[in-house]
Formats: sequence, structure tokens, C-alpha cells
Amino acid sequence: MDTEQTNDYLFNGEDNKFSKYERAKEKVASIKRFYNHVLVFLIISIMLYFLRNKFVFILVSKEAFGNPEFLDWIDWNVYGTTIVWGIILAIHGITVFGNISWHIKKWEDRKIQKYLNSYND
Repeated sequence: MDTEQTNDYLFNGEDNKFSKYERAKEKVASIKRFYNHVLVFLIISIMLYFLRNKFVFILVSKEAFGNPEFLDWIDWNVYGTTIVWGIILAIHGITVFGNISWHIKKWEDRKIQKYLNSYND
């Protein structure tokens, strides 16, 4: 890649707020935050499922409340937390990755350009 092309990637002459490099860097950072969100979601969800019965004994006993429906309420909170958080995570993923067909088109264009360049060599 020559110097002019490098400068094109680093400093965009357009009136955009960010250069191409800055926009790409921000995109990578947002993808990294999404993957961190997925990791925390998985860890907490797994812990909630495995420790669900432990919470019941730690927080309340059947004799203390005398209401087994309360124990069902705790189960619903475990499942509800995962479901609601999963929906929020899906929305986060959609906002990060946006229009998937646009990404596929860009990928196709890059691959076509790569092979055209390799055939020219």
C-alpha cells in the first residue's frame, strides 16, 4: 500500500466527523463491548441456573414464608432475568452489527477486490 492510500485510510478529506480510521476504531471498540456483554451474560446466566436452588436456601426457607409460590417466584426471576437480558443483548447485537446484508455486501466486495488484485500480479 503506498503513502497516499495509507493517508486515505488515516485521514479522510470528507466533511465527516470521523476519519475512516477513527470510525473503524470505534466500530471495533463497539464490537468488543458487545462480546464483553455476551461473556458477562453467559457467566451470570450459568451461575443463576446452577445456584438457583442455593439461593432458595440462603434467602428464604419454606418454613419462613410458608408459601411455596414464593419459591416459584424465585425460579421465575431466574428465568425472567435471563429472558429479559437476552432480549436486551439481542438488541445490543443488532445495534452493533446493524444491517447484516450490508456487511455481507462489503465482505463480497473486499473478496472480489482481493482476487482481482491477485490476478493482476
